[in-house]
Amino acid sequence: MTAAVGSRAPDLSARNQYGETVRLSDYAGLRDVVLVFYPYAFSQVCTSELAELRDRPELLAAAEFLAISCDPMFTLRAYAEAQRLEFGLLSDFWPHGAIASAYGVFDADRGCAVRGTFVVDRTGVIRWSVVNAIPEARNPDDYAKALATLNLR
Repeated sequence: MTAAVGSRAPDLSARNQYGETVRLSDYAGLRDVVLVFYPYAFSQVCTSELAELRDRPELLAAAEFLAISCDPMFTLRAYAEAQRLEFGLLSDFWPHGAIASAYGVFDADRGCAVRGTFVVDRTGVIRWSVVNAIPEARNPDDYAKALATLNLR
């Protein structure tokens, strides 16, 4: 079951592309967070989605973006460098898919996350989400609209 809008976001702890531990709870009271689950580093649709985020500095300034895949940390480091991705890429490699499973977006048959996005406000509550099938790219304009509604509250 996918984590529901209005519910408390499951906390997460994972290493980013630099080996640093990142926790969702680190942002509590400080910053809204957008969790962007994606299937595979270096795949075509994933790369185009994350490049669109990279090329939208106004969107990246609106919240902390954390992109999460089941790829190992060293793969994420190479991916970030190759694509010039400066936001956090988190590894859900081990226990494999545990974070994606907590959010209800792990595809056990493929061993990867589907395209799930969750906007988590500063209080740790999920305020917006979208889940797409693996081949279906998400629209970053939808993230901008969701983040704008947080600023109206």
